Amino acid sequence: MLKYLKKIDKQEKSGWNLIAAQGYPFILAGVVLIFLGVIGGWPWITVLGVVSGGFFAYFFRDPERDIPPEPGVIVSPADGKVVRVDEVPAWQDYPESAKRVAIFMNVFDVHVNRAPVAGAVAAIAHRPGRFKAAFYEEAAQQNEQRLTLLESNAGHPVLVVQIAGLLARRILGWVQPGQPLGRGERLGMICFGSRVDVYLPRETEIQVQVGDRLKAGSSIIGRWHEFPPQT
Repeated sequence: MLKYLKKIDKQEKSGWNLIAAQGYPFILAGVVLIFLGVIGGWPWITVLGVVSGGFFAYFFRDPERDIPPEPGVIVSPADGKVVRVDEVPAWQDYPESAKRVAIFMNVFDVHVNRAPVAGAVAAIAHRPGRFKAAFYEEAAQQNEQRLTLLESNAGHPVLVVQIAGLLARRILGWVQPGQPLGRGERLGMICFGSRVDVYLPRETEIQVQVGDRLKAGSSIIGRWHEFPPQT
């Protein structure tokens, strides 16, 4: 199954359904259990198939979102709860000090991640690491993660960091360096609960606070007043 997921991870994305393609093998496994339970007369296997298939269909759901059209707004890259809003110094993956918004996704949140701004993919990096609970601060430095650096249409860097968690063992990326992205366009997902951090220029006006619940692509997390309309 992991081999199948890797194959899908490398495929070019074209067209979308209500369920992310990565969920199909998991859902199919539930259907197989239902089939075996019915033909074998094993009710508990049938129930297991219904429960597991239903859970995976729910987990891998990929609903369409209304993307805010206002100029200068930055949208959430993930569904979930804001667990940290702070300012951090420059580090190796971001060229300057930045404002950071950290979003924790529990297992019931939509796990498809989206671009916070319109622009192009400047760089992508994978960093191996641990699988500590993602809501702990040390997870941002120690856990396995995938980093996607975007250059907005106004020329400002925006870093999206997909961080693996205690249960999340698979980070999927659907974009490549040089690829243009629209605001709210899908860029990847993380399987089974984790965290996404977004790093923004210091002049960004952050419009969320710790405890807020967000939806990827539709919730506004910040604003650039001085930037031109195409951002």
